[in-house]
Amino acid sequence: MQDPERGLSLTIARVVQRLQGSSLHSQLERQARVSLHKPEIKLESLKEDIKDFLKTSGWEKKLQNAVYSELNMFPWPCHPAAPPEHIKEPLAYMRKAQGSWEKRILKSLNSMCTELNIPLAQKRPANEQKELLNKWNEMGTDEPDLSLFRPVYAPKDFLEVLMNLRNPNYENGEQPSFRNHLGLIQVPLKVKDIPELKEDFSELGLNIGQLGIDDSAQVPPEFFENEHVRVGQKVLAEQDSAAAQQYVRQGCPTALRADLWALILNISNQPEDILYYEQLKSNVIQHNLLVDSLIYKDVKLTASNDDYYFVFEDYLYQVLLCFSRDTSVLEHFTYSSATPPKSYIQGKLGMEEYAVFYPPNGVIPFHGFSMYVAPLCFLYHEPSKLYQIFREMYVRFFFRLHSISSHPSGIVSLCLLFETLLQTHLPQLFYHLREIGAQPLRISFKWMVRAFSGYLATDQLLLLWDRILGYNSLEILAVLAAAVFAFRAVNLMEVTSLAAAEAVLADLSTLKVMPLLQIFLFATVT
Repeated sequence: MQDPERGLSLTIARVVQRLQGSSLHSQLERQARVSLHKPEIKLESLKEDIKDFLKTSGWEKKLQNAVYSELNMFPWPCHPAAPPEHIKEPLAYMRKAQGSWEKRILKSLNSMCTELNIPLAQKRPANEQKELLNKWNEMGTDEPDLSLFRPVYAPKDFLEVLMNLRNPNYENGEQPSFRNHLGLIQVPLKVKDIPELKEDFSELGLNIGQLGIDDSAQVPPEFFENEHVRVGQKVLAEQDSAAAQQYVRQGCPTALRADLWALILNISNQPEDILYYEQLKSNVIQHNLLVDSLIYKDVKLTASNDDYYFVFEDYLYQVLLCFSRDTSVLEHFTYSSATPPKSYIQGKLGMEEYAVFYPPNGVIPFHGFSMYVAPLCFLYHEPSKLYQIFREMYVRFFFRLHSISSHPSGIVSLCLLFETLLQTHLPQLFYHLREIGAQPLRISFKWMVRAFSGYLATDQLLLLWDRILGYNSLEILAVLAAAVFAFRAVNLMEVTSLAAAEAVLADLSTLKVMPLLQIFLFATVT
């Protein structure tokens, strides 16, 4: 174990290295040069005077937010001698399982490519480019024939893979014993119990004001809501990411949410960001990728049929098509257990110098992927800003929901946390569902993989995502899934089949997120 001081110096070195190539670095340099012409800058105290200038002109705060953003995204450095794959995923059997899963996805994509005789990528003819450019803001009116395309995989396929995960170093006989986990996930990972979760999510306590409870029509706004809005406005005026992250743990006022989330994610939509988005758009217009059809198909199968999100169909195409071309997304693979898939230029198969990442962002969309974007359309109506917020949400959180890893916010840990919470606090319900062949995870898995998008009412979903951003963790998804089962426990004890259990939990659109979380975490006897 390395000493804390060594760890801190490694972290500082990494953050400095990351920020040195950023636009913020060049902006700071430019501002420092501008300050040299100011009369208050003296040669004898040059360093301190420039520091004071950057502080008073707001640049120090921007630097703090950038540093805070880096610390939130990247894991703490491991031992200096640790190989890069340990930063991606410390457990060898998890790395191996993720590698096998990626091969399976790529095989599925390549077989579709061969069956349909469609290249992975090709340049669009000039007339097609012009047509796409003209209808860029109304792509939803397009009805291409997608009957032959199928999603590369769906959440239930991924669950089957997770169910077969085993740690080879762990005695795990096939015969049921006290060592066997009664759920579907059979890997020994450390997950939190209710006392630990109570401590982690202490701001959600019964005696603390919450948006999602204390702003209901029955509660006079002067008790909590008015003051909370006033504090939110002050946080925005200060432009402090850390303060914003702490603030949203009690929920975001609707009018402030878009700005607060952008502040936490350190998104400012500068002219260069808008230009970058336009470049991605031109890449979409020039080249046609096979994954474009997968994106079209997914939007048609999911968001287009959703009562809340069908109106945002055009936005979803714009954001997801640009996302597939964005090579800056590849950066997140340094701390993700996944590896971007590679393809080869035609006729150069197996020659590494002709290998390219495919799709360019390294992310193959699956059934339901567009639902990560859909809720954000309620908050952001400017395509480049919507795009940046989604990209940042993906590289911070959503990628963990479809890759195999031992990270506490990874989908494997979330599944295990969900099953452990149910087994510990609702053992009769868990045992009953298991006996009738309705393992709870078979029902809740799709909720967690989509971060509940498309299952909850939008206002409730945004309150849930407030807390994901506030705690920089996805663990709350597993807690909410367990809380939903607890809430419907009486009905679930009556069912006799998986289909009946699914029917009881088919509609979550009437549920209120915050009361469920509070009751499960703080009003349940442990």
